This record gives sequence, C-alpha cells and structure tokens, in this order.
Amino acid sequence: MEKIRQQIIEVIQRSNNILLMPSAPVDGDSLGSSLALYLAFKKLNKNVTVVCAEPVPDSFQFLPTTNVINHEFAPGNDFIVTLDCEKNRIDTIRTKIEPNKVNIIITAKKGQFSAEEVSFSHGPSKYDLIITVDTADLLQLGRFYEDNTELFTQIPVINIDHHASNGQFGKINYVDIMASATTEILVPLIEEMEDKTGVKLMDEDIATLLLAGIITDTGSFQNANTTPRSFAAAAHLVKYGARQQEIIQHVFKTKRLSMLRLWGRILSNIKVDNKNHFVWATISRKDFQETGAREDETGGIIDELMTNAPGTEVVLILKHRSDGYIGGSVRTLNPSIDASMIAEMFGGGGHVRAAGFKIKSDDLAGIEQMVIEKIRAYQQARLPKDHDEQTMETSVQTPIDAKAMIEKMFIPKLDAKPVEKTTDPKPEKTVTEKHTAKPNPKTEVQKSTPSARREGEAKRSEGATGLGGPDATATNDASFTDVIMRKAVSGDANADIFKLDDSVTYKFED
Repeated sequence: MEKIRQQIIEVIQRSNNILLMPSAPVDGDSLGSSLALYLAFKKLNKNVTVVCAEPVPDSFQFLPTTNVINHEFAPGNDFIVTLDCEKNRIDTIRTKIEPNKVNIIITAKKGQFSAEEVSFSHGPSKYDLIITVDTADLLQLGRFYEDNTELFTQIPVINIDHHASNGQFGKINYVDIMASATTEILVPLIEEMEDKTGVKLMDEDIATLLLAGIITDTGSFQNANTTPRSFAAAAHLVKYGARQQEIIQHVFKTKRLSMLRLWGRILSNIKVDNKNHFVWATISRKDFQETGAREDETGGIIDELMTNAPGTEVVLILKHRSDGYIGGSVRTLNPSIDASMIAEMFGGGGHVRAAGFKIKSDDLAGIEQMVIEKIRAYQQARLPKDHDEQTMETSVQTPIDAKAMIEKMFIPKLDAKPVEKTTDPKPEKTVTEKHTAKPNPKTEVQKSTPSARREGEAKRSEGATGLGGPDATATNDASFTDVIMRKAVSGDANADIFKLDDSVTYKFED
C-alpha cells in the first residue's frame, strides 16, 4: 500500500485541476473522504472541485465545507465544429434554433462548402485528474458518470475505496477491503503527503471529516467491520483535534419527528420469513408523503432491525427513490452470508455484512416479489434441507416491540435502584433545558437534577409535560417512553429539545 500511496502523491503533485467525486447517495464516509481531500488539496494550492449527483443529507450538513459541493457538473470539454476554409471563404455564419435542435448555417463567398470539409472534435477538459472516493463502481456516481462516460477514459482516475466489490476501474487503485471506511485509509495518505510536500495538512477540520467516515461506517464502532485499526485510527484523529462528540450529537442523537413517524410505520409493517431467517420491510412513496420524512432518513432503521430481530440472518429494506429507482439495503448477521453477493444478484455490491443495490422501476410491489423470491432461493440453497419441508411463513406481524426499540434508541438507561438520601448539604448541579422557540409557560420543562430524575416516574412527570402537551403527563403508569412515543405519533412540537442526562442532548426537529 505504501508504494501505491507514493504513486498517488506524485500524480497529485503534477496535477493542478482536480475533480473529487464521492459516491451517491452520499454518506458520512464518502462526504468525509471527499471534503478532507478538498481541504488538503486547497492547502497545496490546487484548483479543486467536488461534485455529487445527490444532495447532502441534513444530518451531515454540520461537517466542515459541505457548501463547496456542486450538484451540477460541466466537464468543460466543448464540442467543436471545424470547417476547412482552404478552398473557400466564409461570407456569413448564423444559427437557426428549432425544437430540440440548432442549425448552423454557413454561407460561402463563392460556391458552397461540402460535408468533407467539416470535422468534429472536443476541446480540452478543465480537469487533469479525477479522484473517486468510497465508490465501488462508476455507476455509483449517478448521472455525472452516465452523461460523461468518455471523460473517465480521457483523464487519469485515482480510485480510493474499501469495498470488496470494487471494480478496480482506476489508473491507480488504492483499495483496502480490510479497512472499516475509506477515510481510514486516507489518514496515512494525507500524513505522507504532508511529509512529501513539507506543508502541514492535518488540522481539526480534516481530522473531524476523517473521523466522521469511520464513526458512521462502523455504526459508532458497533458494526462487525470494526477492527483494532479502526480504533487506532480514531484515537489518532482525536489527537489531531477531531470533534468526536459533535459527530455523535448530529449523526446519532438528533432525530426529526418525521423520521420517528416513518420508523414507527416501518416497524409496524415488518415482514418475517422465520424459516429462512429473513426480515424485510418496504417504504413506499406514500409512506414518505404521509409522514413528511425524507429519503435520507431511512438509514438507521435497518441497523436497529439487525439488533432487534432474534434469529434473523438477512435484513432487507426496499424503498421508492425520487430518481425513478427502487433502492435496496442489505445487512447480514451471519458471517457466512455475503451481503455483497446478494446485492450483486440485483446489480449492486458492497461489503460482506452490508451492501446495496438499485433497480430502475416504479413498481415497488413487483420488485419486492422478485427480490424476496431470489433471497429465499439463496437462503434455501444454504440452509439445511429440513427447512424446505415446512411452508414458509410470510407477511406476518413482526414480534419486534416498537416501544422497546424506541426506548433503546432514544432514552439512556436510568438507574432503577432507589437513590439513597444524602446529608451532604452541597446542592446538586441543575440542568438548564434548551428551547429553540420562545418558552411557553404552560409547557415549560421543569429543571431537575440527575438524582431527582432517578427517584421514579413521579419525579419526572412534570418535566415530561412539556414534551407532549397537557395530555402527555407522565405518571406511575405512563413512562417517559410512552410520552415520547405519543409525541412522535401526534407530531406535537411544543418543546423540540429536551435533556434526559447531563451529557446527552436529544433533539427533535420538525
């Protein structure tokens, strides 16, 4: 890998106009990788452009310099029409615009021009290097690749990725399938670039961007792709000043009410194939419209299904996309099942435990049936034969407890043991609740101490009133979880920020 890194650094030093392309849809790893390189190259006085075919999700807008990402792309290589004037002279040139075409009308001073005297070519591109990050296949670049396929044969491409399904499409391929994230393999690259150029590159913003990729791709170090290298790289970046708590706060602890409504709908309509150890759910265009949720708010639900569906080996989410595709996300809990192989059956790819695909279609029900049948066949081929002797159970109500899942996702565990009274006269630290809107005296959240919140539901009842309005008062029979669930269902947003613990702030945004 060291030799490849040296080759990359040499090419970057010779290049002046660099195009950075993260995969679409963008996530913490692709964003962190592209923006970290953007900041590093700017310090080297390079002209750098970052383009992405899809918008940046709100949950990642906090990352440094997301505003530099362009969502429109012009490669700059103009289409040139050349007319040989050796035998004739031009008198006039004019254009005539008609529906879907332009006529270029050239009048000669004598006689006329022939077709043999006309030739066509493309002008030089405005870029001399393309770097793709977190991209296993060029098709993941979306319309920017589909509309400019020739560009990727005319300009050198450096392919930086960590997916096992990577197509090795670059002139230089820096692909490490043992890395937890693309940003993980960028750490030594940027450090070596620092040594080679003598320019200090690594700073708090670049370290934060790189750490964001590792944290999101490992699920905050909970996914199976977490390795000792992941922890070592993360610790290294924190030493550089990476803002770890900022990442955790925005990515994992800030939830919109529309997301909760969508997740509640998904959880109540999960389909289970117990015999094939398979769980799936679909998200239709109607689901997005009725809950007010966005496409980028579905990512975390599949990970929650993985940890709350006992006995499951394969988890699948199918959803309508606004670009005319149906997207699929696959997760596997059994290390012997390769998620990327399942995704490849539908033209996708990814990692052993996490993969995805997209299919050009608007027929969600038809695609669901086709995908489910193929995954069943995949499972039946590898499971013991006695599984085939029983009828497959489908479309049954999930046994997953939605209330328990919400409590696990959004409420830190409180100590259930009685709090011993103390004679220490020193007053406990109070917590000031934050509000984005003007406080309403009828729904103001009561200030409380950590120990007071652990004395029972009655001690928390007044504080809960502000979350769900007058009808959401917590009592001994209504836990704080009940209040949050009612708030999520009702959509009441009297108080959109609340604290349950001194060190944890949970935020609901409409």
